[in-house]
Amino acid sequence: MDKIELDKIDTRAPSSFDKQKTKDKTQSILEELNELQNLLYAESKHAVLIVLQAMDAGGKDGLIRNVFGKMNPQGVTVHSFKIPTAEDLSHDFLWRIHLHTPAKGMVQIFNRSHYEDILITRVHKLINDETAKERMKAINDFEDLLIKHNNTLILKFYLHVSPEEQHKRLQERISDKTKEWKYNKNDFEEAKHWNDYMNAYEDCFKNCNNPEWKIVPSNQNWYKEYIVADALCNALISLKMQYPKLNKD
Repeated sequence: MDKIELDKIDTRAPSSFDKQKTKDKTQSILEELNELQNLLYAESKHAVLIVLQAMDAGGKDGLIRNVFGKMNPQGVTVHSFKIPTAEDLSHDFLWRIHLHTPAKGMVQIFNRSHYEDILITRVHKLINDETAKERMKAINDFEDLLIKHNNTLILKFYLHVSPEEQHKRLQERISDKTKEWKYNKNDFEEAKHWNDYMNAYEDCFKNCNNPEWKIVPSNQNWYKEYIVADALCNALISLKMQYPKLNKD
């Protein structure tokens, strides 16, 4: 595939999109998603894995709350992958990931994911390029396994914000009392590696793009939520699910 160059992709909604109209449309989509998720759970023939990746302050938590939070909590789970534990590190890098893959009928959201093992590890020189390439192949095989052997629908979203927007949001974690709990002094240090992260992400998109990544302009939350909700809705519709019929016997 052609190389994705993030610095050439807008982080804002196209000018043709009206904010209020888009928000209204999103609400309509969310109502449909609630029904589709119920159908997914009832039929129990497919699993859904949502992979969310972004730079710090990219808006993953808000997206989960405002889009996926509208669904029945019985059928949706979220897992945030943080620094690997000693037990995690004693296994292969995908071991801790596989433990949280979705069962049929379930929607599983990864807030960060297995891709951290070819992103932050690469940026901080914890692995070399050869190891990164080997891990990319393993990730492709892993996702192929989920798709072919558990009917897993995988949707991968990169929430694309500008460095200026990221800095603004990180500053809000200092000035806004409702956001102070998100503050992490290391976020500002990580932001200094912006270009290295962009290079790592672009290589990830090039080599791990089946299923394809969706680059979501995310400076404006209302547009980000619309794009993700719409993509999920269309993907679930494409499964052509049906409610199980009563066995009259």
